[in-house]
Amino acid sequence: MVRDLTTALERLVPWRGDYHHGEGNSAAHLKASLMGSSVRVLLEGGRLQLGTWQGIFFCEFDGPRQREVWIGP
Repeated sequence: MVRDLTTALERLVPWRGDYHHGEGNSAAHLKASLMGSSVRVLLEGGRLQLGTWQGIFFCEFDGPRQREVWIGP
């Protein structure tokens, strides 16, 4: 699944595209915009309430970088 996602995103937003953003990481910004920056998932009894085929992926398109994952009430 991860390989399918990364392959599809690379096809949609290739790293070497004709971008006008000057920092050289436009593809990373576009991919992050497509994927979103947060997710809310219900917890019940300390367990994530996901569907049978659902999963959560932490995506870093412009890294590696130090990141934090926040889990709140």
